[in-house]
Amino acid sequence: MAIRMRRPVTLAAAVATAAALGAGTLTLALPASAAGDGPAPTLSLVDGTLEWGVKQSFRSYLAQPFAKGRTTLEGGATQAAGNGPFTFVDGTGAYDTGSHGTATSFKGGVRFEAHDGALDIRISDVRLRTAGSASPTGEITADVVTKEKDGSLTTRDDIAFAALDMTGVRPGQGAGGAMVFKDIPATLTKDGAAAFAGFYQAGAALDAATLTVKAAPRPTPTTPTTGPTSPEPTATSPEPTATSPEPTATGPQPTATGPQPTATSPEPTATGPTGPTTPTTPTTPATPTSTAPTSPTETPAEIVAGRLTWGVLGRWRTYVGELCGGTVTPAAGAARTGSAYAFQVAGADLDAAARTLTASFTGRVDFTCAAHGIDWRIGGVKISASGTTGTLTADVTTASGTTRGVVFAELDLTKADWTAKDGVVTLAALPAKLTAAGAAGFAAPGRDAVYKPGQALDPVTVSLAVEAGATLPETGGAAGGSGSGGGTGSGTAGGTVGGGTAGGGTVGGFGAGTAGGSGALAATGSSAPTGLLAGAAALVAGAGAAVVVAARRRTGAEG
Repeated sequence: MAIRMRRPVTLAAAVATAAALGAGTLTLALPASAAGDGPAPTLSLVDGTLEWGVKQSFRSYLAQPFAKGRTTLEGGATQAAGNGPFTFVDGTGAYDTGSHGTATSFKGGVRFEAHDGALDIRISDVRLRTAGSASPTGEITADVVTKEKDGSLTTRDDIAFAALDMTGVRPGQGAGGAMVFKDIPATLTKDGAAAFAGFYQAGAALDAATLTVKAAPRPTPTTPTTGPTSPEPTATSPEPTATSPEPTATGPQPTATGPQPTATSPEPTATGPTGPTTPTTPTTPATPTSTAPTSPTETPAEIVAGRLTWGVLGRWRTYVGELCGGTVTPAAGAARTGSAYAFQVAGADLDAAARTLTASFTGRVDFTCAAHGIDWRIGGVKISASGTTGTLTADVTTASGTTRGVVFAELDLTKADWTAKDGVVTLAALPAKLTAAGAAGFAAPGRDAVYKPGQALDPVTVSLAVEAGATLPETGGAAGGSGSGGGTGSGTAGGTVGGGTAGGGTVGGFGAGTAGGSGALAATGSSAPTGLLAGAAALVAGAGAAVVVAARRRTGAEG
């Protein structure tokens, strides 16, 4: 049976709203479905922010003239005036009503650089978890890329960077009913100390963190809209109900049956013969009961969750992330999964029986190589499929600017399995080929595209959960975590250093000349002359690795 999905995905099926604040505890108004037996529901949290400066003394150190330091914000993060704390934004997560634990992930990152590139630490994919009633503890986790003393980059994905002490922390109330957990004490963990390049020891006090979240709004109920339609049949059923009381009314109303024909005297003989037929009208109440079950089936079902997994193009990742010494970084909600990237569904319309699908996904992937002036981004991914064919469209940013809705790839669904298994429809490993419009996105200004139309791209996998409680399949790959990197499975290749905006640089592209600001070569840790870089670039291009554009004419790296 076809399962149609037309509504945008909502984060919550049952959510809580901040109702009252008293005696130092926050009361949540749970939906009626949360009562009774069974496992405690998980409620969605939205519009979250995390205000956290990492460590104030470290920020002050970077601001000293001798350090030649700079702090770069990425992915929507902001910083308070006067070298103040950072705010990580667009937090989403969940609150477990049974354990009272929370888990919230945020967008945004921060990069610290100093001493002519010798110090380089980048923090992204920040998340905050609390244990709830089991323990007054929590943690801040993050992906951290650190430049080691030998100049190599070490990527640590999803490490527990800071330990939180929730003792004595009480929620306050913020704007719009937000819950505010202010000034949560934080200390550096062992893994955090390692990621901090040994500047501080485990147990060192970090800046206190302030968490702000809101409960997701209740979804607009669809059943009440169908419910009022059922009284309409009862409104049409007064005729049967008028006849059905007739047996009961015949007891007290034997004499009333005499006037009754006079009441129906406009058609006295007609009512007589139709009297036997009126018992057939009680079949009309049967039609309301028969239509009532059909209305829910006509109401589109909801996609509970979904994900698109895609590595874009392995050769492109390898070149930018490894050979060029650049970075390949998931952003705006996308996450690294092995050698590919996971984009979360934003909305979908699925008819598995008709083999049709339209879906949109959040997140993007940034390909940057300051040494060769590359700042290339892809996001806004959408899928459209019908039968055995489909297309992947995306927003592509190059030196020429951002082009939205590019028909980037053609998809082959000849072998796609549209059957739901364990509540999930998975269109696995769909072959993808580059279109002419997609190839144009790989061309430097005034040059031919390096990849030609028809070039095989990485396969695309789409998984959509169509039943509550269904679990999306694990995504494969050679590297785990949700961090970044550019390799084909090493998990650390390229790291995430240099998100393309360091030093105030703008979104550029091939030869844009603004990626990385004044420290274009610092991201690679290299001070090699331009000639050597250009020679290496030409060698790579000759090997057919990927796009190489003339290196910026600089003689060295500046801090």
